[in-house]
Order: sequence, then C-alpha cells, then structure tokens
Amino acid sequence: MDDFLGVVEFSLSITAPIFLVLVMGVVLEKIGMINDNFVEVSSKVIFNVAMPALIFINITQQTTDSSSHLSLMVYAIIATFITYLALEALAVKLVKQKSDRGIVIQGAFRSNMAIIGLAYAVNAYGDAALAIASAYIGGVMVLYNILAVITINRSMNANQSIYKSVQSIAKNPLIIAIVVAYMANYINLQLPEIVTQAGSYFARMTLPLALLCAGASLRFSELKKDLSLTLMATVGKLMVIPFLLTLGGYLIGFRGIELGLLFLLSSAPSASTGYIMARAMNGNSVLAANIIVLTTLFSLFTTSIGVTILRAFNLI
Repeated sequence: MDDFLGVVEFSLSITAPIFLVLVMGVVLEKIGMINDNFVEVSSKVIFNVAMPALIFINITQQTTDSSSHLSLMVYAIIATFITYLALEALAVKLVKQKSDRGIVIQGAFRSNMAIIGLAYAVNAYGDAALAIASAYIGGVMVLYNILAVITINRSMNANQSIYKSVQSIAKNPLIIAIVVAYMANYINLQLPEIVTQAGSYFARMTLPLALLCAGASLRFSELKKDLSLTLMATVGKLMVIPFLLTLGGYLIGFRGIELGLLFLLSSAPSASTGYIMARAMNGNSVLAANIIVLTTLFSLFTTSIGVTILRAFNLI
C-alpha cells in the first residue's frame, strides 16, 4: 500500500503544480489582473526570448551527450508521421464535414510540448530532462508544422504554401536556439558566466509565465458547440496516441527517462497554435479552441493515471 501511495504521490508531483498554475491563470484573468493584451505580449516574450534562452542554456550546460538519445527523436518523428496517416484515414469515416477534418486531425496529433509537455518533463526528471526533451521537441515540432499545413490544405481545399511553412520553421526561435546550442557545443564554446547567469534568469521565468498565459487563454463558454468532434479529438490526443507511442517505444526497448519523456511529451494537450492556424485560414476556430480547452483540462488527469501505471511497473 505504501508503494502504491508513493507512485500516486510521484504522479501528482508532476501534474498538480501545473494544474495550480493554470488555475491561477484562469483566476487572474477572471478578476481582471491579467488580460488578453498581457497574454499576447507575454507570449511574444516567451516564444522569442525566454523559451529559446531556456533551451539554449540547458543544452549548452548539459553534462551528458544528448546525441545518445537521437534514437528517441527518430522514433518520435516516425511514430508521429504514422499516427498522422492513420488519423487522416479515420477522419474520412468519422468526420462528416470535410472542412472540420483537418481541425480534428491536428488537434489529435499536435502536442503543446514546448510549454506543458516540457513542464511535465521538468517536474518528473528535473533539469536532466531538458536537453533530451529540447532535442525531441525540436525534431517533432518541424514535422508538426508541416503536417498541420498539409491536413488543413486537404480538408479546406486551401492553398497555404508548404514552402512558406518551411520558411517559418527555419525562422522559429526555438529551432534556432537548438541549432545554435549544438553548434556551440560542437566548437566547445565557453560562454562568460555573466551571459549564462542572465540567460538563466530568462530560463527560470519561462514555464511559470507560459502556464499562467495558457490558463488565462482558456475559454469555456463555447464548449457545447461541436462537442462530439471535440471529444473525438480529445480521446485521440490524450488516450489513444500516448498509449500507442509509449507502447511502441517500450516494444523497441526504451526505458527509464526516455520512455518517461516519450509518454509525458506525447500526453501533453493540443497545441494552441492549432487555433491560430484555424482562425487565420477561416476554418472552424471554435472547434479548434474547444479541443485545446478540453485536452488541457483532461491532460492533467490522463497524464497522472499514465504515470501511475508506468511507475507501478517500474518502467519510468
């Protein structure tokens, strides 16, 4: 019994702090202490400065060789692509409105890894997970963006250029931070202490501020609309896909921190960029927003359950 309680305590130590900060974001938005302008400005700071600093500092200061975990990123990319193909095939049968298919598909496979997934990883494994998770996120994020454009184009007969998407990926501050960090490691660049200290200040503020903004961005008033499609994407995102990716990882030999990160990053809720893309392309932005809200809320519970199970069998 004590062992079981210890496992539950470990799983809650990963998700409960995130839940509390998200709730704080909701409360502060409701009482008017933070607003949409705060969220917009803070999100720009997080995306362009704080998150790249977090990734750069932790990759350049790691004590282990993250290239030894390259197989994890390769597996995640291949598994994500296979998952996407399966979702495209299922959506044809399950989603009657063609224009909604891309929204459901990207809502189901595209994880909010850079904020909530990374927060899960840090809570579970501390700073040791950051370099591995950053490389994982960098590789899979590129694929996410390309597949999201493809599925939206297919479902809405849109003409957004994949070339433009690749251009935006090349300009993505997170991707740039990862590439520059590995180049710095390769040439054995030693940064002055004052620079790493300043970068650490930005890095430490990243996840709390990002989670506050995520909570403040949640909108509950539209949840009754497109409920069946929202539930379909939510079940796929939080239950089916994390289970299949983790099972596949287990079968090919991942254990410990690698298997744990695979589960935690894949069980993160749907990425908020899905809403931005749907709105920009005149898609069903209400459905996209509903998927983000529901997956964000239930991810905390499904992740806790998944961690409890994996921990009980000493797999992570």
